[in-house]
Amino acid sequence: MHDNESSAHATVLLKEIYARENIRPNQLILHSDNGSPMKGSTLLATLQQLGVATSLFRPSCSNDNAYVESAFGTLKYRPDMPLKPFADLAAARAWLAELVRWYNDAHRHGGI
Repeated sequence: MHDNESSAHATVLLKEIYARENIRPNQLILHSDNGSPMKGSTLLATLQQLGVATSLFRPSCSNDNAYVESAFGTLKYRPDMPLKPFADLAAARAWLAELVRWYNDAHRHGGI
């Protein structure tokens, strides 16, 4: 989590995931929104170098990616979902780390 969006941040994250998960070229499709960080030249060059195919959300289509929509729906109805902004970046990161731990390890996933 960063305090701003950027193609550079997305590039670093993608390279880390690629190495950690031992992803091979042409094995991954990155489905994302149409925002400028996802279309930045730094990220696009990295995607091409790593052999990652891209897929962009369709405009005005709220159910374009069932996995993402399911995760957002789960997040939205969490009892501890913050109603006010975080005090600082460290507080946001701590909350997100706990959410990811819960979502991956404790949450009972449905049919997806």
